[in-house]
Order: sequence, then structure tokens, then C-alpha cells
Amino acid sequence: MALRHRRGNIEVTNASIAVDLSTKKTYEENVFLFVPNLIGYTRVILAAVSLHYMSYHPKYSTVAYVVSALLDAFDGMAARAMGQSSKFGAVLDMVTDRCATSCLLCYLTLAYPEYALVFQFLIALDFSSHYMHMYSSLATGNSSHKTVQSSVSRILSLYYSARMLFIICAGNELFFVALYLMKWVHTPIGLGYHPALPYAAALTQLTWPQLIALLSFPICALKNVINIVQLWKGSKILVSIDLLERAEKHFEAEKKKEKMGDGRS
Repeated sequence: MALRHRRGNIEVTNASIAVDLSTKKTYEENVFLFVPNLIGYTRVILAAVSLHYMSYHPKYSTVAYVVSALLDAFDGMAARAMGQSSKFGAVLDMVTDRCATSCLLCYLTLAYPEYALVFQFLIALDFSSHYMHMYSSLATGNSSHKTVQSSVSRILSLYYSARMLFIICAGNELFFVALYLMKWVHTPIGLGYHPALPYAAALTQLTWPQLIALLSFPICALKNVINIVQLWKGSKILVSIDLLERAEKHFEAEKKKEKMGDGRS
């Protein structure tokens, strides 16, 4: 039986053969040990360390979380430089991002119970939009979920460019980390008071996490607008595939009826 075959217009992989291939000891390359994937495992470990310290040691937790997030840029660079891009690595990267952010948001629901519903909504939106986008990318035969043509969505095409993706994702994570640190840091940074500035008195009372949260909030808001766009575009693509498949089945059924009618006559 072949490893790959076509189903309609889409090339699919035989799962049982793929599992056997990945577990054989004689294959030439071990994808599990690709350098970008080793970086991915390091990210998972650091995220776990961050979650361990999150409730009682903000410095250790923040350092581990930030380093894990920053390594997200280096695994992609390593994959491109070493020719070790892989579907496993792409999914590992996405799953690590989603799980780490969601765990931090779960902690924020405890730290800010009055905003628990907002954080729960952000978790649901993040998972659903990325799952819908990933599935629609696979269903249309794209080699990567980051490959989005401008004809499909100009917003997503721009978002998934390397530099823009890093800036928006970093700003989004920075906002959530700042919210976390706001529960631990209460000393104002003492910005200079100037009566001509709007809200000058309030600015003098800001802590540095509050300042970072204010500066990064617009990026976080933009990221979640993009998540909504991603969810909608992914849904439309999957519905279009459903309509095409249903039309093909209807056409085949009509052809069978015509053949049966011709045979009877």
C-alpha cells in the first residue's frame, strides 16, 4: 500500500504506514531530533518551569516564560538555516504557544476573577481560530499554516510574514506577562510630573508592569482581532470544501441515476 494517495483533489497520507515509518530504527533522519525540534522541547520545559513557579516566585516564572517565548523565533530561524523544517515542528511550535498562553490566562482568571469571563473567551478564541486555520490549511493542501496568499486574506498574509508575526505575538505575550506582574509589583516608577500632560497625576503612580501593559494593550487587541479574522476565514474555507464535495457527490449520484435509466430503457 502506498504511503500517499489522492482523495479527490487532495493528497493524503496513509496513517498506519506513516506510524510504522516514524518508529523504524533504520530511517536516515530522526525528525524528533532535528535542532528546531530540540529548541521546541526546551520551550516546553521552560514553560513548565514557569508554571511551577507562577504562584509564588514571579521572577523565576517570568524569566522562564519570556525565554520560552523568545525561543519561538529561533526555532524557525534554525529550521530555515539548516533545512530542517517539518510538519511535526510546526505543530509542536503552535501547540506550545497555545498551551503556554492558555495556562498563563488560567492563572490570570484567579488573579483577576472579575475578568475571568474575558480570559476564558480569549482562550477559546485562540484555540478555535488556530485549529480552524490549521485544519483549513491542511485541507487545501498548503505545506504550512503560515502560507497564506493575499487573495485569501490580506490581513492574514501580512500577519504571517516573519517580522510582523514576531512583533504581534511578542506584544500579545508581553501584555499578559505585564498583567501577571501587576499582582506582584506595587512600587511606582515615578514618572516625572508635568501638568500639561493628560492624566499627569495618574502617570506618576504607574508601576513598570502597568506601563508595559498600557503600551502593549493595542498589540494584544490587534492580535485578537486577527484571531477573529482567522477563525472566520478558516470557517469559510472549510464550508467551501464541504459544498464542493457535496456537489461532487450529487453529480455522481445523478450520473448513476442516468445510467440506471438508460439501462432500463
